Amino acid sequence: MSTAQLPDYAHELIRGRRATRAFRPDPVPEDTLREVFALASAAPSNSNTQPWHVEVVSGAVRDRLSEDLLAAHASNHLSLDFPYDHDMYAGPLAERRREAGEAMYGALGIGRDEHGKREAFNAESLRFYGAPHVALLFMPPNAEERMAADVGMYGQTLLLSLAAHGIASCPQGLLSFYADTIRASLGIENRKILFGVSFGYADTTAPVNSVAVPRAALHETTRFHS
Repeated sequence: MSTAQLPDYAHELIRGRRATRAFRPDPVPEDTLREVFALASAAPSNSNTQPWHVEVVSGAVRDRLSEDLLAAHASNHLSLDFPYDHDMYAGPLAERRREAGEAMYGALGIGRDEHGKREAFNAESLRFYGAPHVALLFMPPNAEERMAADVGMYGQTLLLSLAAHGIASCPQGLLSFYADTIRASLGIENRKILFGVSFGYADTTAPVNSVAVPRAALHETTRFHS
């Protein structure tokens, strides 16, 4: 690929990546998995500390983890390493969130008042939307917000590495609501979980995968000073 082609490729890669919520069961070959995660490890971090620790879960372990998450969900056993408050999304953030929800549930044919159907679909996130793999992004036990920024940069690099290899993905903050369950299921002592990424090959026939959420206009999020 020539240097002149790079901007077009970057446009296609970044704009073409989207959250996938229906996957085929076919696993990603192991050599491809290793290529993807080796490339993601080139992500930047403060003073090159690389504070992320990634657990890539597949096969029978993935199935057991899903069962443990669904059991925790059924018993309302939540455990978060970082606080969460719906009220942090106010003003235009709340409006963007509402629009994204309407687009997704609209594609699924689920109405605003069909709470049972919404809950059933939300539980699918604990089945990783059928993805054969999930990557769980952990940090050291003393991690705080600044270190979380590094892991966030790793996460975006991972999403783009997956996309570049033709692999669909869905970043899932909800998985971090079950931190104790995940640690117990995987035998992890004390690391903090920030989020997970379900990934595999997209089910292109699923209506939910046709959802394209709008992006804020550049002037709404960015100022240029000179």
